[in-house]
Amino acid sequence: MKVNVIGVPLNLGCDCIGVEQAPNYLRARGLMNIIRKHGHRAFDLGNLYVPPVSETEKFAGGNGLKYLDTIVEVNNNLAELVYDTLRGGAFPLVIGGDHSLGLGSASGVGKCFDDFGIIWLDAHGDINTSETSPSGNIHGMPLSALMGMGHEELVNVYAPGNKVYPQNVFLVGTRSLDEGELHLINREKLSVYPMDAIRKKGIGYVAEDIRAKLKARKIRNIHFSIDVDSIDPHYAPGTGTPVPEGLTPEEFNGFVDSILSTNLVKSMDIVELNPTLDTHDITANLCLDIINHVAAHI
Repeated sequence: MKVNVIGVPLNLGCDCIGVEQAPNYLRARGLMNIIRKHGHRAFDLGNLYVPPVSETEKFAGGNGLKYLDTIVEVNNNLAELVYDTLRGGAFPLVIGGDHSLGLGSASGVGKCFDDFGIIWLDAHGDINTSETSPSGNIHGMPLSALMGMGHEELVNVYAPGNKVYPQNVFLVGTRSLDEGELHLINREKLSVYPMDAIRKKGIGYVAEDIRAKLKARKIRNIHFSIDVDSIDPHYAPGTGTPVPEGLTPEEFNGFVDSILSTNLVKSMDIVELNPTLDTHDITANLCLDIINHVAAHI
């Protein structure tokens, strides 16, 4: 398979320095060779340009959203690059950077496929809006914007309106949800698999339930967006918003295997590694293990 690796050194969505280093940090530790050893034709498309913004201008876009204009610009550019990659028959592997980039990558997928769904593996819901966000950090809003909810500039990234139907969104591994997110989940009847349910039923049950819903809803294409904070911070300390009681690496790999075995995954994000917060490269090595695992199964 042809794999296009796209780096997005974006830290504005989380408003935390360090996460922008992740794409180059993983490259320096053999990212491309890991993909190629599985027989893929891997191309490094470099890093998207992220314009510098002064911290004094973080609220210049209004509505209490930090760095709105720049994040929208970066996501528009990312969406175009993902769209071009898919149209060229390649697999886009997007390396972040913070999770606000998921708005652009999934928007690019949505332009290619009407019948697509999103699997969002994350400790957080990322479904806040400008009205519900307690922080104004846009990395907590991309998924709601993709469903057509929230600030119009986020909703209209790359194309006007929603990119995915709420019934085609699957949130897995959540264990830190804000009040506004819980309201949205209940209102839209989202498919959410929090960690307490995973502990009761097992990650295998979750994977099978999602697979059944994919089939029932005739979803033929998946964008798989992975935040490393979905994994327990004991195994992945190098991330800006760690939440205890997450997935073990074994649970994570089992779930990823099951989803990849559907042959429906057409694109992926791996986000929120912050090397400056890591301990002896534990999380960086885990990210490389994830990439190795993915490359072995796509």
